[in-house]
Amino acid sequence: MTAATDAPGVADTKSLTLILTEASELCDGVRALRLESADGATLPSFTPGSHLVLDCGTTPQGTPRRNSYSMTGPELEPDHYSVSVQLDRGGRGGSRWIHGLELGTYIRASRPRSVFAPVLTARHHLLIAGGIGVTPILSHARAAVQWGRSFTVLYVWRGPDAAHLDELRELCGSQLHVFASRRELWAHLGPALLEQPLGTHLYTCGPSAMIDDVEGAAQAAGWPSARIHYERFGGVDLDPGQPFVVALRGSGKEFEVPSGTSVLETLEQHGVTIPNLCRQGVCGECRIPVADGSVAHRDLYLTDEEKSYGTSMMACVSRADGSRLELDL
Repeated sequence: MTAATDAPGVADTKSLTLILTEASELCDGVRALRLESADGATLPSFTPGSHLVLDCGTTPQGTPRRNSYSMTGPELEPDHYSVSVQLDRGGRGGSRWIHGLELGTYIRASRPRSVFAPVLTARHHLLIAGGIGVTPILSHARAAVQWGRSFTVLYVWRGPDAAHLDELRELCGSQLHVFASRRELWAHLGPALLEQPLGTHLYTCGPSAMIDDVEGAAQAAGWPSARIHYERFGGVDLDPGQPFVVALRGSGKEFEVPSGTSVLETLEQHGVTIPNLCRQGVCGECRIPVADGSVAHRDLYLTDEEKSYGTSMMACVSRADGSRLELDL
């Protein structure tokens, strides 16, 4: 038995200690994990579209690496959590760490959180998945079947094998439409957006370019923004940036943020707790107030107008546009 984190000991109410009990290759480059509570207890329930943030070893600089992964398993009083992770050889190392895990490894994880939950008042749910973005869509589809909600799934995967395809076929039946290319998806999507019943909500997860295109097509078809929901499964690669100083107005403390280290990581290293989830500038959980200084915004959450105010930033990805930032913390 190996330990990615300490074996269960002193209780931590803010995190979970899980153990890897099963691992399988769903298709080329995608590994599915079954994670159970280290003490055998029932795990906390979660809403469809939730994430689990796993401690995935350390970065080359020695700081903790935490990655968020969509949960695919049953939501209510589960005896295990399931995540599926696509190997990204050019990424930051989290997926390589996941693909190298051995059975019996202890893993520290956050409690499930969701920024991509279904709208329960929706008359119909149009679920659109691209690639490994199928993972939260599977969770949505599972809940829709369980609770008898009206839904349709559009799934595009480029390659000979598609993750979770057999499971989706069994779960969705005729409500599943599979496409081998984005061109096929677009040919179907245009008419589909115009044919949805009033009160339909659209949910999409996949590469950023696909999400932008889906959102643009929906808006062009007259969909209000309030009925378009998306989750990006990965942020863009960012340059390490220049070092700068971050000052906390409340305590008067100052810390240097090195090149390649985020404000979030720096604050965590000095015992300052900032709520966070995706750590990729997507979910908005780590938004912090800025009192003084110019921000180089690198997130996908704040609107252009919010960024222009310069009064807040996403601590996980954004940096100072200069040598110093003062935070209202």
